[in-house]
Amino acid sequence: MTRSSNKMATVLNLILVLSLLLMISISESSTQLGVGVEAIDAECNTVYGAEVGDSCDTVTEKFGLSLEEFLAINVSCNFFEGQWLCVDGSPN
Repeated sequence: MTRSSNKMATVLNLILVLSLLLMISISESSTQLGVGVEAIDAECNTVYGAEVGDSCDTVTEKFGLSLEEFLAINVSCNFFEGQWLCVDGSPN
């Protein structure tokens, strides 16, 4: 009986650890996807869909923006493939 109790405790501990890792993963991904991030109040004239390998450096260079200009009209440099980025606009 003690042996089965130890196995059950081990299984329950494993489930607890996996649940904790899942919660942390969901929390991190929602931050990366912009959930809970304050929106930027900007007027955007032109958007660009981020492509594989894009970074703030490559996008700002491609569209002739400074990093400060880019961040004034976009939430952050933390974006993903396919995300619409404002590349021509003005902050309100």
